[in-house]
Amino acid sequence: MSLTTDFERVTLPLEFPFTISRRTDTETEVVVVRVEDEAGRVGVGGAGPSAHYGESADTVEAVLGSLFAVVEDVGDPHQLGRIERRMRETIHRNPAARCAVSIALHDLVAKRLDVPLYRYWGLDPTETVESSYTIGIDDTETMREKTEIAVERGYTTLKVKLGTDRDVEIVETIRDVAPDARLYVDANEAWTPKEAVRKIDEFAAYDLEFVEQPVPAENPEGLGYVYEHASLPIAADESLCTVDDVPRVAERCDVANLKLMKCGGLREAIRIVHAARAHGMQVMCGCMSESNASIAAACHLAPLLDYADLDGSLLLEDDPYDGVPMPGGLIDLESLDRPGTGAVEN
Repeated sequence: MSLTTDFERVTLPLEFPFTISRRTDTETEVVVVRVEDEAGRVGVGGAGPSAHYGESADTVEAVLGSLFAVVEDVGDPHQLGRIERRMRETIHRNPAARCAVSIALHDLVAKRLDVPLYRYWGLDPTETVESSYTIGIDDTETMREKTEIAVERGYTTLKVKLGTDRDVEIVETIRDVAPDARLYVDANEAWTPKEAVRKIDEFAAYDLEFVEQPVPAENPEGLGYVYEHASLPIAADESLCTVDDVPRVAERCDVANLKLMKCGGLREAIRIVHAARAHGMQVMCGCMSESNASIAAACHLAPLLDYADLDGSLLLEDDPYDGVPMPGGLIDLESLDRPGTGAVEN
């Protein structure tokens, strides 16, 4: 059995400028990986690297040769455990690069078996969740307009980025536009612990599901303080990258937010789900600004999740890949009529 590998870098404009507490993006650069078997079947995966975690398209490209060498040396795409272990031993960091290869291999294996990925994992497609649609930071009136657009498009779960001196005004405005939406907010590490508790107490009047990453990941004691004193549930994102982090955040949050691009692979993502459950936490899967080359794979985790924030492709001006149908944000695995992850070029 032999496998061949290649990749391409793709720059994708966002539909709207996207601002969080620490930066503004107008486009994203992803790396699309392909792994082909001897019968011509091709598995597709994507890397959505984040500078916050020390990665870029350049670093992904720099390490892919070493990762591909592992894949080609093992030769058998069904040896997912062996390949992912050896990739991690070869390139310890660069989780987005490793994840792109992991996704491509899972896509290929499921295509070889002619089943969608959720079926390969033995998951029930009816146990799905609805992805949120994210409203990035902007002036309040623009955020109102973006929310109106999201509601018109049928999204009923919204995530709002915060980290300004008018956070309460923003939440009040979004709730005014979307009175019936499920709503949660994400500070992306922007607040001090005491500031977070004060703001969260004010947010409690607006029926929020939870507050994501209120304080810097480098301040675990601060996260614990917020968890103990806040009037809303707390989710950990930047504080949780791999399964090793789960015990460290388990006593400091209610929701574990995993991301494929942080954890380095689909097998690691499933380990995080089970570890978080064992510690009594709810589980969410988020994403970076990504193409369906990677988002499609994350969608197959839906039956294992309480929450999903898999709108990376929905925020693009145009995605060169189709993925799992997501009408109004609902991750509709039952309607997927293709094997593998469902990622195909438009």
